[in-house]
Amino acid sequence: MTNHHAHVTLFGTVDVQTGDGFCTSANQCNAAAFLSFLQKLLVHYMDKFIVLVLDNARIHHVKLLRPFLEQNRHQLSLLFLPPYSPEWNPIEKLWRWLKDMVIVNRFHKDESEIRSSVSDFLEFIHPCPEKVLSRIGCLKR
Repeated sequence: MTNHHAHVTLFGTVDVQTGDGFCTSANQCNAAAFLSFLQKLLVHYMDKFIVLVLDNARIHHVKLLRPFLEQNRHQLSLLFLPPYSPEWNPIEKLWRWLKDMVIVNRFHKDESEIRSSVSDFLEFIHPCPEKVLSRIGCLKR
């Protein structure tokens, strides 16, 4: 039986200076999954100070995050965009690109196939940071 409601939850960032993308998947879109993403993000960029641009989704503001954010304030700062301004967040352009390449006009029989297609997309863009920067509107001239 085909599940017509299969989906994959992704958390991701794109470095607007280098074009490096970092993405994880989760079983649910909740605060615990977001916290797990942040923990992995700090490991991925352990030698850098991260300014993470976010929308105002409820999971970005929950009390569960406060101790972690306080403990890691030397490495991570959250910058919240005004409400209803996704066009200001570069990752939204990457998500649109992913949807155009992976989701639109393609049939996936289940969640596993979607995950595989997402993985293929991420592998496709990984060696092309200039293409990523161009696509998100951050290519240096």
